[in-house]
Amino acid sequence: MAQNGKRQIENGKSGQGGRATAGKGKRFWVIGSVLLIVSVAFVLLGWMRTPAAADADKVINTFTVRTDDLTITVTESGSIRAQESTDVTCDVEGRGVEIASIIPEGTVITPEDVAQGKILCQLNASELQDFYNRELIDFSAAKAAYLEAQEAHLIQKKQNESDIARAQLAVEFGLMDLQNYLGETASKKLIGQLSRDPNAQTDTAATLKFLEDPNGEGGGAKQKLKELNDAIILSEEKLTQAQRELESTEKLFQANYAPEIEVRQKNLAVSSYKIQHEQASDALALYKRYDFPKQTKQLLSDYYEAQRELERTLARTRSRLTQTQVKVESTEASYNLQKEHVAKLERQIAACTIVAPSPGIVIYGTSADWYSRREDPVEVGDMVRKGQKIFTIPNSSLMGVELRVHESSVNKVLPGQPVTVTVEAFPDMVFHGKVLKVAPLPDPQHGWFDPGVKVYTTQVTIEGTHEILKPGMSAKVEILVDELYDVKIVPVQVVGNRAGKKICYVATAGEPEEREVQTGAFNNTFVEIVSGLEVGENVLLSLPRMAGSVAASEARESSQPSKQKETSGDNKEKDAASEDKPISGTQAEAAR
Repeated sequence: MAQNGKRQIENGKSGQGGRATAGKGKRFWVIGSVLLIVSVAFVLLGWMRTPAAADADKVINTFTVRTDDLTITVTESGSIRAQESTDVTCDVEGRGVEIASIIPEGTVITPEDVAQGKILCQLNASELQDFYNRELIDFSAAKAAYLEAQEAHLIQKKQNESDIARAQLAVEFGLMDLQNYLGETASKKLIGQLSRDPNAQTDTAATLKFLEDPNGEGGGAKQKLKELNDAIILSEEKLTQAQRELESTEKLFQANYAPEIEVRQKNLAVSSYKIQHEQASDALALYKRYDFPKQTKQLLSDYYEAQRELERTLARTRSRLTQTQVKVESTEASYNLQKEHVAKLERQIAACTIVAPSPGIVIYGTSADWYSRREDPVEVGDMVRKGQKIFTIPNSSLMGVELRVHESSVNKVLPGQPVTVTVEAFPDMVFHGKVLKVAPLPDPQHGWFDPGVKVYTTQVTIEGTHEILKPGMSAKVEILVDELYDVKIVPVQVVGNRAGKKICYVATAGEPEEREVQTGAFNNTFVEIVSGLEVGENVLLSLPRMAGSVAASEARESSQPSKQKETSGDNKEKDAASEDKPISGTQAEAAR
């Protein structure tokens, strides 16, 4: 036994290098101490045992059924945890970044430190700064190209407006020229005809016939026709007048009243006017045959060519504007990409300076997570990666307890139930709180160490702010499940289960009387008797020997609700073993 205690002490000393080893050594030390105390107790009991004591064993110990208040509680152990904590992780991307400086673990961060931006950790940002300087150059070039493309696009828009206006004006002038030559009515008829059939030949004859109507509308062509017709009429009148004068002169010449030279002059005048008449007639014929169709078709062609040029101008302007727009979008995308690169590097460089996000106690990430405790604490020169937890800062003003409730009691525990908490470091202080939440599923088992044991993680809050409470402290939590007033109670060990019935034994003048009872709620000491016993009756504190340890082991199980009987075989054996033990001194005193 001494060697075992020595080994536990040595294990406790060797565990000071790590928290997990220290905890295990402490448990071994407690187990060794308990075994030592039990051994000494057995020795003392053997030494103090006298014949009088042996005779006293024959005395039947009983408990008098009474009415009393019954408090139903569930007691479990756990660890102090902060209800709110802030995880500080590395936000710098890449293969890793070196720690240049870091605040010592355990430093207390005050609200003033948060307001002033107290630096918790400084990462090496020299490489990121070099990247940032190079990206700034590319960013400036991309910005210049983007601004140039915007100006080119604006210039192209103005140029397009000028080109389109010029082309539209050419179409308008072409129509005006055609209308000036043919007249508005004839122009509309001719344009409408070609609009209905673009492949049709220009019918200038119909247009000419329309223009020859003296009552019809006309333009330059109608005026030209009138001039040519007037020239013919005028030459005809002059020719007729000359012919009359010639006839009169010839008669005078024959009567010897006029000289021959005058007759010749009159003949010359007639010949001249004939020539003028023929020229006027030929000019009109040539105009109708060549000049009018040519001029009409030319003006019509110019008008349509102006329209086609307008369409080409619109297409060219759209194309050029699209090209400049694409250039703007391309340079803008490049500019935004470079801008994002620069902003990202700025964020990365800023992320190298980690400031206090909230008040609390600084705990390294390697200490906060159980799976990281195998690693050495972070220090200057270590490399950290994106997403790696560097610090955890629990909020000391919102503390609680994380405990694990056995499956036999988990159905009793509900959110909102009041609790009392005692901390191992301050055993004389009692803290109050309530159940926050109970895990819906049991915790995963960890190998052979706890086979078949199912526990449910439960969160408990502690009311008020207590600076003395530190994360990780051991705590004992008593959960108040229910309170019953003025109910009949007996110790839990007096009730057994036999043949599916709950029984106890009532002391009589003769042999103890077996009595079937109906039980209700219970705690670790007493159980409620619903029926079967009356107040004032004396019941045996221990079942008769013929009932054996099995009846004693079934006492507590029989008093549990049906839902809580659904435990594994290992748990039932454990409960049976515990019921076979004699009640403690405190319980016996309460029973008396």
